[in-house]
Amino acid sequence: MRSITSQYLARYRRLTGDRSDTVLPVTGAQRRFLLVRSLDPSGRPDVVPMFFAFPHGTIDPERLRAAASRLAARHTALRSRPSVVRGTPVLCVADPDVGVTRPALAPGESPAEALRRALESWDAQGPPLRLFLVRDEEREEEILAVALDHAVCDGRSLARIVGELGAAYSEEATGSHAAPGETENELAAYRDAVLRQLAAEERAETPEAAAYWADRLRTLRAHAPAPGPARLPEGARPSGVAQARLPAYDGGVSFPGLLDACRSAARELYGPGRTVPLGYPWGGRPPGAEPVVGCFLNTLVFPAETGPEAGLGTGLGTGPRSEATADAWWDDLDRADVPFDAVVAAARAAGSGWTGGLDGLLTVDDDSRRPPLVLAGVEGREIHVDGRPVRGPFAVSITQGAEIRLRMVWDRAVLDDGAAQRAFDALTHALRPSEPTVR
Repeated sequence: MRSITSQYLARYRRLTGDRSDTVLPVTGAQRRFLLVRSLDPSGRPDVVPMFFAFPHGTIDPERLRAAASRLAARHTALRSRPSVVRGTPVLCVADPDVGVTRPALAPGESPAEALRRALESWDAQGPPLRLFLVRDEEREEEILAVALDHAVCDGRSLARIVGELGAAYSEEATGSHAAPGETENELAAYRDAVLRQLAAEERAETPEAAAYWADRLRTLRAHAPAPGPARLPEGARPSGVAQARLPAYDGGVSFPGLLDACRSAARELYGPGRTVPLGYPWGGRPPGAEPVVGCFLNTLVFPAETGPEAGLGTGLGTGPRSEATADAWWDDLDRADVPFDAVVAAARAAGSGWTGGLDGLLTVDDDSRRPPLVLAGVEGREIHVDGRPVRGPFAVSITQGAEIRLRMVWDRAVLDDGAAQRAFDALTHALRPSEPTVR
């Protein structure tokens, strides 16, 4: 039987003859986002916003629009629309179309509320890169939201987008055109990178890899109930948030240690004796490909066994449980190129009732890899606008650098605020070094 990637490529080639410069194939990561979108009753895509506060008067909206348009013209993914044509997920290349929207504040509305409202009204048929600018009169600042459809960018693209937007803003030109040949060369590089990624995914989909994931995930069930909007009072924010800062450790916390810390949080939320599906992005551009902007990071699934408390890992990479987590995680990485939809299919073929839903998400960032957004020599202060809808029951983001910054958000239609806070406390406790014993 042919692999999911082989079947996808065959459909794409029947659709385009494999020669189209306007309808491009998508990676396995992009297929996942398009699938999730199709299953959402509202058709809501995953949106990745970055928020920056600047002193009032710093930003020239027309100059910003021109800079963003030049950025989109240079990068195929940022001017293309994710779509499904005749049942086949594709990326439809279009002209750059980036505007600067200035949402008007309703009476009594805060700048954060206006931005949340603007993002929640995202039209899935529109351009994948959009800018929103709101003035904060109280702070004498302007808040800029740089928002992207997740199907056209991954975490490794964000730093480049921020850096190049600032560079484009500093250019003298006010038009939206890229240099001659620049767009065509990047289109060829992007297409080559996607085809290389699909070739890697096709090679990875072996019977042995399918058997591995089937065995690894056969006990999975999604333990959080389906969202129930009626549980939220009218006007309540759809998500809750908790955050903390911890001292950094030499070498940082290991990824298996972070998985064990999330396991502690999952135990508080779902109880002991469960196997909870946790997702995390992993991967990179395929060997030989240019470092193009796009969506290439696969979502891997970690079956977190919540077990008795004594068996949980410390989150610091020590103890028998943490060693077992590390061993299993390294084995998972050996099959990391198998696309998410193929992993779900393998688990279901082995008798699992799991449909691909994730009870938790973990993302990890290094603050040294994200440059600040600088416009006209002024560095924007990156901020968070909380309370936006989240795709899964809970999501944890960890930024490592001079300190460890923890954030956890949760869907308040699914998880109780008190239980979520206890889960965050367990997560934080797992990442704190034990106090030395005084004798």
